[in-house]
Order: sequence, then C-alpha cells, then structure tokens
Amino acid sequence: MQNKVTSAISKTKNNLIDVARQLFAKKGVENTTMNDIAEASQRGRRTLYTYFSSKNEIYKAVIESELNVLYGRLEEVTHRDIPADEKLILLAFTRLNAIKEVVTRNGTLRADFFRDIWKVENVRKEFDKKEIHYLETIIRDGCDKGIFRLKDIRQTAEILHYAFKGLEVPTIRGAMKLDYNKKEDREIISGILFKGLYAK
Repeated sequence: MQNKVTSAISKTKNNLIDVARQLFAKKGVENTTMNDIAEASQRGRRTLYTYFSSKNEIYKAVIESELNVLYGRLEEVTHRDIPADEKLILLAFTRLNAIKEVVTRNGTLRADFFRDIWKVENVRKEFDKKEIHYLETIIRDGCDKGIFRLKDIRQTAEILHYAFKGLEVPTIRGAMKLDYNKKEDREIISGILFKGLYAK
C-alpha cells in the first residue's frame, strides 16, 4: 500500500514539474504564476503548494529534472563496453548533444538559462560532482588498462569536466557545431585530448 501511495505522490509531483516546464518554456519563468501552473495541471493551488512552496522551488525542480535526463545519458556512456579513450570522446559529444536538446526543447526557458546562469549553476553543483566521478571512473579504467598514463586522475577529471562545460554555450547558440558522426570532428576532439598541441 505504501508503494502505491509513494508512486501516486511521485506521479503527481512529476506531472506538476512537467506542466511547469512547458509553461516556463512557452511564457518564460517571469511571466508564469503559480496559478497558471495549478490551472494548467488541472490541480488546485493547495495540491501545488503541497509539493512546492514557491515558483523558485518549482523552477529549481524543473532544472533538476532536465539535468537528470542529461546525467542519465552520461551514465549510459560510462557503462558502455568500449575502450576508455573512445568512451571519453563519446561522453564529450553525448553531453554537448544532450545539453543542446534540453535547452532547445525548452523554448523561452533558454533565455532564463543564460540570464539566471548562477541559479542554474547552483542546482548543477551536485550533478557536476557526478560527472567528475564518471570522468574519473573512465580515466582510472584507462590507466589500469595502460591506455592512459597520468599522475593525478582526479584533477584531470575536473579539468576535462570544466573544459567540456566551456563548450556548452557556444554549442547551444550554434557558434560551435560538433557532430560525433563526423570523423573529422571526432579527430579534432581526440587530437586535443590525447595528443595535445605539440608536433610529434
């Protein structure tokens, strides 16, 4: 019985988050009220306030749900049975595509992501730790198998995480177009990651 109740609560909460996401995407966060969310979800204000005390809280939940999609994709990559170097390249492209999809499908919310970058960054802290952990796992596996040779795995994972993160905004805005299916794009990322800029 407890599981059914928990499942119903979770379903209601997820429904409210999805309705809020669609409204934020269409109207923007500023122009969306708690009343709008309650009406669009066909739930009363009382139900909405049972789960969320403010619009800010539901906005945070929307960002978290979108980031969960992203990190679900990254986790899939870490479980792939491929060599560590190939896995790093795939992870780099997967995260850029996933971020672009998340922001693109959220319409007006896209502007809020850029305007409220610190709010988004605050929510991302926990998720960033997860990604650094995924990178660390891949790099450690590569070192164990003799593919990589590094002194500081943790710091390397952190640097890669921030380097990948730095590509997000130009990718979202279309200034940078990287495609995993293009051999030359994979080779550019691979060359920077594994060969660096030195002439061999």
